[in-house]
Amino acid sequence: MAAMSQMYPTYSSTCGWSAMLPPRRPHPALERDASVDFAVIGAGFTGLAVARRLHEIDPQARVMVLEAGTVDQGSSARNSGFTAPEVLPRNATLPGAEKARRQSALFGHAFEWMTGILDAHGIDCDLRQVGSIRAAATEAGEASLRRVIEVARANGIRHEVLDRRQIADRTGTEYYRIGIHVNDTYLLQPSALVQGLADCLPEGVALHERSPVTRLDRDGAGWRLTTPGGVVRARCVALANNGFIRSFGYLKLRMATIYTYAALSAPVAEADLPRLGADPAWGVLPAHRLGTTLRRVGRDRLMVRSLYALEGEIAPDAAAARLRDRFIRRWPALAHVPFAHVWGGTTALTMNGAPWWGRLAEGLFASGGCNGSGITKGTMLGWHLAGLMTGRETPEAVTDAMGTANLIAPEPFRSIGFHIVSALETRKAGLEA
Repeated sequence: MAAMSQMYPTYSSTCGWSAMLPPRRPHPALERDASVDFAVIGAGFTGLAVARRLHEIDPQARVMVLEAGTVDQGSSARNSGFTAPEVLPRNATLPGAEKARRQSALFGHAFEWMTGILDAHGIDCDLRQVGSIRAAATEAGEASLRRVIEVARANGIRHEVLDRRQIADRTGTEYYRIGIHVNDTYLLQPSALVQGLADCLPEGVALHERSPVTRLDRDGAGWRLTTPGGVVRARCVALANNGFIRSFGYLKLRMATIYTYAALSAPVAEADLPRLGADPAWGVLPAHRLGTTLRRVGRDRLMVRSLYALEGEIAPDAAAARLRDRFIRRWPALAHVPFAHVWGGTTALTMNGAPWWGRLAEGLFASGGCNGSGITKGTMLGWHLAGLMTGRETPEAVTDAMGTANLIAPEPFRSIGFHIVSALETRKAGLEA
């Protein structure tokens, strides 16, 4: 099956999280033809979970992971670094509380599995349970947040409601009028996490970086994957490349690829440290989906994440300027602090917020549409996809709790609709952005 012109994300900027780490040697590119039992396209959180779980189920199976770029510059490395074993959606309502409980059961198991890998292999990704603050800067945002508080109470999720002064004491910004601190949230260094997971794969799993799959075709009872360095024949294939699943002709009307942006400040001076808040580590998530995510990184840096562009990057200078505006509005007294890194990353959005997960054809499976929440969710979806691929699970194990992505408009209506909805939502978000 022929592919679309853009097979995988290409980025104009280096991932800031990766730039803070020691240089890493990528796994070698594929340079030969190969035959395997299972091939996984994409070495992000989902793809790595699929591969590892396949090996757990059948240690004798030949498993290969093909990554178009390098793990340290991929989309998973560009994550904001928030994760949790419990589910509390931004648009949570009491009628959806039971669904959130069922999702939390899946997330909790995946989180335990992932942290077990970290402990077993000594992966240091600065994983810390410091909680997160869902914060609102507007009246509409506060109304939305109060619905989230109701669900947190109904589902027994440990939390604390914060007023403006309490948020300012913790984070150094007086920008927000109300917040909810959710205890069961972890912050981490996402590039260190995905690099660690990739570099400790079992010996029975081969990882090839810089090996983009440029064609995917039926090959008798299996599949043929064409790369620049060789052809891989596989009995079974998992597409774990999120929005770029569409490049192989599948799920074109189920998801859209969105670029988002982050900036990491230079270290602030010693005299400015009190302006970062009293908490040594904290993270802020927005009340509105087009809002801005914030983190304190290490002792003396701040991260700002915001902006959304459909199917392509924003010009780097424009992205930096818009992130700069968001930074200064929250910390006007730190306007003199420059950005050290600005970078973009991709995620895949679906119309109803549910992922697409399951079987596409005989021997072909996919998981995509993480909707900007990829660490524990992607790990969970990958773990269960391996079970589905090996016949150990039925689709209902995931779809009953997570739902499935519904149809999205084709082009050009998709782009037109995105820009209209984005403009309306941006206006609605107001100061949340």
